[in-house]
Amino acid sequence: MWRRPSRRPGRATPLDKRKAVPDALARSLAAVRGHPGLAALQRGIEKESLRVTAAGALAQTAHPRSLGSPLTHPHITTDFSEAQLELITGVHPSAEAVLAELADIHRFVAAGIGDEALWAASMPCSLPADENIPIARFGTANAGRCKTIYRIGLSHRYGRRMQAISGIHYNFSLPSALWPAIAASRGETPTDDFVTRAYFGLIRNFRRYSWLLIYLFGASPAVAKTFAPTADLPDLDAETLFAPAGTSLRMGRLGYQSAAQGSLHISYNSLAEYAASMRVALTTPYPAYAAIGVTGVGEVPSPAAEPYRQLSTALLQIENEFYGTIRPKRRARSGERPLQALGERGVEYVEVRCLDLDPTLPLGIDATACRFLDVFLLLCLLADSPPDSPAESAALAANQLKVVASGRDPALTLLQGERERSLQSWATAILEQCRSVAAAVDLATGSEAHVAAVANQEAKVAAPERTPSGGMVAALRSKGKPFTHWALRHALDHRAWLQSTPLAAAKRSAFAAESERSLAEQAALEAAAQEPFDVYLRRFLDLGDQPAPPGQPANAARDAAS
Repeated sequence: MWRRPSRRPGRATPLDKRKAVPDALARSLAAVRGHPGLAALQRGIEKESLRVTAAGALAQTAHPRSLGSPLTHPHITTDFSEAQLELITGVHPSAEAVLAELADIHRFVAAGIGDEALWAASMPCSLPADENIPIARFGTANAGRCKTIYRIGLSHRYGRRMQAISGIHYNFSLPSALWPAIAASRGETPTDDFVTRAYFGLIRNFRRYSWLLIYLFGASPAVAKTFAPTADLPDLDAETLFAPAGTSLRMGRLGYQSAAQGSLHISYNSLAEYAASMRVALTTPYPAYAAIGVTGVGEVPSPAAEPYRQLSTALLQIENEFYGTIRPKRRARSGERPLQALGERGVEYVEVRCLDLDPTLPLGIDATACRFLDVFLLLCLLADSPPDSPAESAALAANQLKVVASGRDPALTLLQGERERSLQSWATAILEQCRSVAAAVDLATGSEAHVAAVANQEAKVAAPERTPSGGMVAALRSKGKPFTHWALRHALDHRAWLQSTPLAAAKRSAFAAESERSLAEQAALEAAAQEPFDVYLRRFLDLGDQPAPPGQPANAARDAAS
């Protein structure tokens, strides 16, 4: 049974209070300092990027067959748009290993998209009219149709332009060897229930301090004027709007924000509370979405027009429609919804969703960022984490929007509990705690890389111009080029780098074989007997404990709900 701390909800947590250091964080650090498990933290990366022409226009070509089936390929799929690739690594015990695999996937993709390039920035290239942004297509099998209809629903609810924004998702978990030490420091045993409660504690703290990641790694302070011509932002030049002291427009009102979801409070106090609040959002009809209807005129080119307009009329069609900065995750079995997987087996890892692509980096992220993320997430897990509340959620949302709009303003203050505190002071205090965690990790790895990663972030707090957003604004001003020209130049440079370091023949053959296997898997799925789609959809949307539909591929639940 989860035991609620006595601290009143909404108050500041002790993560950044020095007098509270001897509490949970100090005990946990003492228990894990130098532990071999700290040298085997687990991470994976999912990276979204638009395919664009050499002139910087959104690609109108279909997903290249040489890249395999986006429905069944384990590493190369599409996100909202047919032109929006999502590249997915496996799980790795080091930053170097995960980035090496991500680079290899990029190299295979670069060879498979011909003269096209991967857009380097989170905010999109110059986009065509909304109806000409192609929605991703996943074939005729029920699982594929479900994925496409979900995206059709997103287009009706939010418009296609917002969905063309890209980012990086960072998946993180602890190796099993670490949990006994952490549990012992809290007087508990490392059961699955303990692990799930610990991950929810991590999530609560992460939500309180994710504004720091937006400040440190936000790289979308500018956007093409054609993307949002009526936005209340000043002109940087004739074609570019920008937030002069902003950090990440992607994480603000121009990006993944939803007025409909604004009144929604998802509780992370326990798995039970999380599931209950998500179920309400997944099952309660929302008037504006009910007006859209579930069926109507199809919008996706296909041999027969798709009659479905969305999966349901609920506030959320599926769990992944909730635009949070972090999610609890568990790999789903065949026919299993994400919420069911969590309920059955608890939290397996967390997915960080507030990271922009760094346009200056070929992969959009580097090892320094990965190491800092590991330290930051470990801090969030080890520190005391009182319960959340609707009032605190509202305050956290307000803090996020302030950092998005003017995070590099040295005078900016945020709400910490019931008082205002300067961003710089608060960031410095959190990074001081990060340094202690980094030292414990470095003791286990026999290096100084994690402390150096924290020092890199401390320099950004001391000098806001050293943040990616500060660097982008300075570069745009000095080059005198519009945002889209600047981002395209980086995209073409990254393509040239990838082409200059091609895959070895053996790896290239392995990737090609994987693509062929995925195509064969999709073909077999589509050739198999399918239950009527309306029956499939009712079963899919049912959050009760029902047996899996027959004939689904092993990753169908992941595919249908992503």
